[in-house]
Amino acid sequence: MISGGTSWAALSPKLARLGLAAIAGALAVPARAAPTSIDVALVDRLTWGIDSESLDKMAAGGSSHFLDDQLRAPPASLPPAAQAQVDAMRITQEPVAQLVVEMDAQNRAASAIPDPGQKKAARDAYNMAMNDLGREAQSRSLLRDLYAPDQLREQMTWFWFNHFNVQANKRDIRAMVSDYEDQAIRPHALGRFRDLLEATLRHPAMLRYLDNDQNAANHINENYAREIMELHTMGVGSGYTQKDVQELARIFTGVGVSLKPDMPKLKPAWQPLYVRAGLFEFNPARHDFGDKQFLGRTIRGSGFDEVEQALDLIAASPATARHVSTEIATYFADDAPPPALVARMAATFQHSHGDIAAVLRTLFRSPEFKASLGKRFKDPIHYAVSAVRLAYDGRTILNTDPLSNWLQRMSEGLFQHETPDGYAMASPAWSGPGQMETRFEIAQSIGGGAAGLFKPRDGAKPEQPAFPQIQNALFYQSLQRQLGPSTVKVLAQASSPQEWNALYLSSPAFMHR
Repeated sequence: MISGGTSWAALSPKLARLGLAAIAGALAVPARAAPTSIDVALVDRLTWGIDSESLDKMAAGGSSHFLDDQLRAPPASLPPAAQAQVDAMRITQEPVAQLVVEMDAQNRAASAIPDPGQKKAARDAYNMAMNDLGREAQSRSLLRDLYAPDQLREQMTWFWFNHFNVQANKRDIRAMVSDYEDQAIRPHALGRFRDLLEATLRHPAMLRYLDNDQNAANHINENYAREIMELHTMGVGSGYTQKDVQELARIFTGVGVSLKPDMPKLKPAWQPLYVRAGLFEFNPARHDFGDKQFLGRTIRGSGFDEVEQALDLIAASPATARHVSTEIATYFADDAPPPALVARMAATFQHSHGDIAAVLRTLFRSPEFKASLGKRFKDPIHYAVSAVRLAYDGRTILNTDPLSNWLQRMSEGLFQHETPDGYAMASPAWSGPGQMETRFEIAQSIGGGAAGLFKPRDGAKPEQPAFPQIQNALFYQSLQRQLGPSTVKVLAQASSPQEWNALYLSSPAFMHR
């Protein structure tokens, strides 16, 4: 039952009349665009979803000013109620190196216990602590998506994390993933691609995930070298060879992770070549110092400088400009972005030396992007986050676990994609019957105020009433005009405000951005 006494069985026919019972209906573009809907649609695309604050900013300065503000926005604090939740987290209070070393010590201590029962209890405590770190990482990320003023930076942070994907449950990455998002990805999300590329390479989460911490001279591991070429930069079929992958793997030897406090014992000639920053380590004793032939260039054996030279070559490649521009255009504009648009974005990428904000500006000011507004089918995270942003319109939720669980149910759990390719960005990946039924259930849960978003995690305080009023001034002034006639007709048949909320959050207009 949804709140207000309406059952799912009673609601389903109304959803069917909205055109969402079948996949064709789910992907149908809203019947007509409101004559003055471009600015509203632009806000919806550049942010994690419409709310009053974002529309007020658009109205105050116009679309060009709003876009410039989002592209140039410095990192901003969250509203106090959300920031307080973030500040209380262990991942905020302890540096990543300290967290990882502490958790490693806890793991080793548990493994050393001889008594089976005690060992199991210790292992369970370790896994619970690691799960808590992973959950905090998800919560902090979602709170920023929901409430950060620099919304475009948060969208690009998700995009780049997905592009440079790591999976939290591998090895000890649960203790690292929050820092990977916060320090390797977010500061460079609107900066230069070359800087972002090196930041991900230097982070222990990436080195653990793709096993480069096991890559050493005479014990070559090609995992990271292959993925950085195939997925992160140049792309499949762009002209590099298997020999290039092998040579890059040799260049990457010795690039790894160290949890030890002291520098390893090295030959005097190698000591000046040793590099350490937090948990990142370049150990020359593990490096292949032979010369390499990479992308048609000779890279002399010299230590970590070889890595810098290789990253320079990769980042400057026209293939990287095309591949990255295609990925960005797919995310923001179209499942199959027009080649002419990608070419203009790639040209900007090269001329600006990989300035991500400049590439985005080329995209956002294009007629192809404008034509796509309101037609992009939301993937699970855009659907769930935009629903909460609209439903509660700035009111800070107290518990992000329901959001995390919805994403898991819709197969797009935060930091959970197992393979390096990241989640699919094309609409068909998210429009199957099971996916849509889950969305309808989420719409009911949010619409009826029964989601648990305002139930404190500690259980010490009672759940706060959380019935949303979506049919409000924001809806009537800005969103109502986006609805097609069939949606208007179905919404008029709602028997309660809760049912109206669920129907609207299940409508074609809301399913698209």
